[in-house]
Amino acid sequence: MSELLSSYLPIVVFLGISLVIGLALLVAPFLIAFKAPDSEKLSAYECGFNAFDDARMKFDIRFYLVAILFIIFDLEVAFLFPWAASFGDIGWFGFWSMMVFLTVLTIGFAYEWKKGALEWE
Repeated sequence: MSELLSSYLPIVVFLGISLVIGLALLVAPFLIAFKAPDSEKLSAYECGFNAFDDARMKFDIRFYLVAILFIIFDLEVAFLFPWAASFGDIGWFGFWSMMVFLTVLTIGFAYEWKKGALEWE
């Protein structure tokens, strides 16, 4: 029975260390952080307008466009990881399938670049 419990010791040590590090990272900002908010720190920075404003106001479409473009190219990378991990097993068919996929995405990227979708102003 003690052999069975001793085999779980590395897991318990790992969980203990990760718990200590996690708690330290949660508590440290409250103890160390410089607390001097100013108007620039408290201003809206993600969506371009104040969070508690009229819900019917106009919203700049560029924020949606940036989000959609990020998702598209993030998914491209998400498909590349498993492909690269199994590259030796899939053969030439898998290689050329990924090249077609990357070509379609590259054509889309060139199209949106040409249309000015990547320009903010």
